[in-house]
Amino acid sequence: MLLFRVGDVPVRLAPSWWFGSLLVVALYTPLVSALLPEADVTTSVVLAAAFAVLLGLSVLAHELGHCVVALRLGVPVRRVRLFLLGGLSEVVRAPRRPGQEALIAAAGPAVSLTLALVCWALLLAVPEGGATWLLVAQCAVANAAVGVFNLLPGLPLDGGRLLRAGVWACRGTRSAGTRVAVVGGAVVAVGLLVWALWGLASGSDDRWLRLGVGVVTAWFVAMGATAEFTSDDRRSWPEGLSVTDLMRPVLQLPAESPVSAALAASAGRGVVLVRADGVAAGLLDTEAAVRLASAQPESPAELAAEPIRAEIVLLTSDSPDEIAQHVNEVGTWQFLVVDGEGRPTGVLCLEDLHSALTAPEGHGTSTVRPFRTG
Repeated sequence: MLLFRVGDVPVRLAPSWWFGSLLVVALYTPLVSALLPEADVTTSVVLAAAFAVLLGLSVLAHELGHCVVALRLGVPVRRVRLFLLGGLSEVVRAPRRPGQEALIAAAGPAVSLTLALVCWALLLAVPEGGATWLLVAQCAVANAAVGVFNLLPGLPLDGGRLLRAGVWACRGTRSAGTRVAVVGGAVVAVGLLVWALWGLASGSDDRWLRLGVGVVTAWFVAMGATAEFTSDDRRSWPEGLSVTDLMRPVLQLPAESPVSAALAASAGRGVVLVRADGVAAGLLDTEAAVRLASAQPESPAELAAEPIRAEIVLLTSDSPDEIAQHVNEVGTWQFLVVDGEGRPTGVLCLEDLHSALTAPEGHGTSTVRPFRTG
């Protein structure tokens, strides 16, 4: 469900959010009855439902904090999504520097804790013990819970991202920070299960709420930490391997060249097709060129060109990890490599990258791990 947009970023509500809210209502209603003994069943259900909505709004405010700061730092956001008992701001690419990661991660808890303080201040002006007081207290608790919980030092929580940024800044590699923060995520997941079971064993008033929330959030943290580790593993680049070692030499041909001639001239090189006015028509797509040449060998090679879009251009100044991440995120099989002045220096093909990174030791470039895409 599309709720609204922040600029071009859609904010959506996943179907699982409704299930999570019903779970909160079912588990929180007995606690409302304990806090307000004079409340009947209907009032308790309504106040529990209000808490579920306030919790959703708290998560939304938290995620919008991430979204706005990411956009201000130039990190594009695909969408903001609320689901089950949490939310997610889906960035198109990971931050390039640890400082960016830290600022984006800190923005969400900062919003949540600020709203919690505002609500606690409002409690001073509201008579204690009534339904209104409980609603304001619920809002304070919801925002404080979202803020504090997300500061726990484990991925995929914001505290884990802050931990990763700190290790990244000290060690110089993002992957080192990810490994430490993934371990933190495992510790957090175990801690949540212990907290939930302790409430059940001690017979606390909120034991069923704690059990439901603890189990679900522990699962969420464990799955999220695993996904972060897998994602970071995909964007890792073995030491000693440079993009210049992998790229094919580039050949510029007129866009009107016969496609059969362009294919023959390519011979293991990347081909940039250039129009008569000097504007690049695109990169020769060899598969499309083979199909075209088999039917119409004298057709202009431009008909088999892949347009040169910004996302398929790599800079020689980009770090290997940045290139690895970018290659993972863009669905194409070849990339044009240019120097600082925009001059083409080569073409990087995925098949060459895969071959190099999976080559056995003693045969070409050795590798630490295979590079996976998609």
